[in-house]
Amino acid sequence: MPVLKAGSRPPWVGLGAALWVQIAVGNTQNFPLYSHSLKSVLGFSQQQLTMLGVANDIGENFGLLPGVFCNKLPPWVMLSIGAWFCFLGYGVVWLAVSQTVQSLPYWLLWLALCVATNSSAWFSTAVLVTNMRNFPLSRGTVAGILKGYSGISAAVYTEIYSSLLQNSSSKLLLFLTLGVPLVCFAIMYFVRPCLPAAGDDSAEHGHFLFVQAASVVLGIYLLTTTILTNVLNLSAPISYTFVAIMVLLLMAPFAIPVKMTVYPANPKKSGTLDLPVGSLDRLIAGEANSDKTEPLLTSSSSATQLGSLNENDDASDIDTLIAEGEGAVKRKRRPRRGDDFKFSEAVVKADFWLLFLVYFIGVGSGVTVLNNLAQIGIAQGVNDTTILLSLFSFCNFVGRLGGGAVSEHFVRSKTIPRTIWMTCTQLFMIITYLLFASALSGTLYVAIALLGICYGAQFSIMIPTASELFGLKDFGIIYNFMVIGNPLGAFLFSGLLAGYVYDKEAAKQQGLDLLKESASCLGPNCFGLTFLVLAGVCGLGSVLSLILTIRIKPVYQMLYAGGSFRHPQNSHH
Repeated sequence: MPVLKAGSRPPWVGLGAALWVQIAVGNTQNFPLYSHSLKSVLGFSQQQLTMLGVANDIGENFGLLPGVFCNKLPPWVMLSIGAWFCFLGYGVVWLAVSQTVQSLPYWLLWLALCVATNSSAWFSTAVLVTNMRNFPLSRGTVAGILKGYSGISAAVYTEIYSSLLQNSSSKLLLFLTLGVPLVCFAIMYFVRPCLPAAGDDSAEHGHFLFVQAASVVLGIYLLTTTILTNVLNLSAPISYTFVAIMVLLLMAPFAIPVKMTVYPANPKKSGTLDLPVGSLDRLIAGEANSDKTEPLLTSSSSATQLGSLNENDDASDIDTLIAEGEGAVKRKRRPRRGDDFKFSEAVVKADFWLLFLVYFIGVGSGVTVLNNLAQIGIAQGVNDTTILLSLFSFCNFVGRLGGGAVSEHFVRSKTIPRTIWMTCTQLFMIITYLLFASALSGTLYVAIALLGICYGAQFSIMIPTASELFGLKDFGIIYNFMVIGNPLGAFLFSGLLAGYVYDKEAAKQQGLDLLKESASCLGPNCFGLTFLVLAGVCGLGSVLSLILTIRIKPVYQMLYAGGSFRHPQNSHH
């Protein structure tokens, strides 16, 4: 990925813009808002509908191409590709739901949803890889913030859906077709690689706390206003005011670069790199020839070392580092866990597949509930499912933000591997699925809240874990291979299991031919068997996660010795 030269602006403008892109990434979470229209207007069965949900998840998580191209294309090109996919895919679905075009074939709608939601893979890869490299010493925090905003995006869209679009599915799809691409085109210039700080910085820590606090305020605000909008019959001016305040809260992270512009810090105090442009370019060129050394912008101790160089001996010290990098290439040793892996080297490791399986079970089971949220609510007697989606979105956001922050704290203070929190959350998911299966009065909202938190935590824990075990060199493709677990889980648990069980029970209740008719299902039996299977699967996931945690404990003791990130390759020289 292209690298900016010394003297470039700090990465906070790019992070603020990335948060808006992450809201756009959440376009895939809108499926429950228009799925009922696909069923009623186009006459699909529940199994057909869940297979469209699978298309939604396949598109969102099929990011191997963005993973490959993120090292070859600048972020603005990645974002442009995503914007065009969003326009073309949702445009076709809008034509069908608005009945502007009659009788579009099912397969075309399935492919259109794949294309539309694949936009989020391009959006997410561009901003995630860029910002993980811009903030290499705060990977868990950055992953939690970025994934937190994509998690809360469903509540942002719900606010727009209920306040501006009058709960119209066709208007929502038109908004996704035109509005999301326009936002991405407007801000894509600001998402660029930048020089990170050279070491731990108290001001940087304060900035992260500000962004996290702003996101929590936004989340609480969205949950509150969504409930008020649905419970009270609010007038249009009040609804529009709610949306305007939401936009202001989304702008809050830009206060950091504004503050840094008005009150610039002394570069020597902040620990930022202070190198001649030519020297930096020569160092980057030297690192590009090294397959087994940590890139400059991802190594904490290398950055700290460079930040302390005197101007007179910059060139000689840089040449020494380049020579060390070349020596590492000549040795041709195999990478160890914590080094920079090529994708082909990572994919043959047992830890890679353990992490994949644990993530697959956590998100694959959770997305089954998300894809069927409207039908789950109706089966248990809740007619207004927008509140359910908003609650899930808020708790998903809390899980993503909290998973990144909590795992970051304990990995630095106790060198506890992040994956122990995947073990804990999947144990809670077992309890949650049993609550869903029981369908006891009053437990639906509690179960959805718990599941949202546990589901969200899987994302912000998997991402930094993958980068710490296998490095940032091929992080784009490694990350996108991991997230294939999401559509795979949706296909197995939602498409094949949940949709079939629901339609079979609905046919039994209505006395209809399962293959020919579409009907709604009421009662706990609609999803009861599905939830019991998901509980058993999460039991397996908890065991696998515990095994992975035990295996990688020595890696984290090496990486975070002394409470700060320390790349193992620095000790090899």
